[in-house]
Amino acid sequence: MASTEKKTLYTADATAIGGRSGHVRSATGLIDMDMSVPEGLGGKKGATNPEELFAAGYASCFQQALLVVAQRAGDKLDPQTEVKCAVSLFQQGEGYGLSAVLDVDLKAFDEQKTMDMVRQAHQICPYSVGTRGNMEVELRVKGELMPVAG
Repeated sequence: MASTEKKTLYTADATAIGGRSGHVRSATGLIDMDMSVPEGLGGKKGATNPEELFAAGYASCFQQALLVVAQRAGDKLDPQTEVKCAVSLFQQGEGYGLSAVLDVDLKAFDEQKTMDMVRQAHQICPYSVGTRGNMEVELRVKGELMPVAG
């Protein structure tokens, strides 16, 4: 029987000062940057924003989940495999929310195998697990919307 005990593997630590027009710094110092409202919403050029950071993290994490899925199946991903993530900020009534689109191009596999691998990665990726039921996440393969259910 598999253990269901939760085991913390890593904890990231970052501090923000000044909100969207402030500064963020990670405990390691690798992230140390100004933040801004997105430029298209009146923010300054040359600064990042929470949505951009979230998109980068989600794309990277999903790529890793695909690598795990491929390894478990005895497959190898093409080194040029791409995962693009677009995170949108929206307003709904008085509140705000996020949605994401993941667009995967595995390069070397047929469409059915790619969709199967994307579905499996979506089940194990920590970002996908954490957002499930909390925000809309759309899955695409080479730009084409794919059904989430098998």
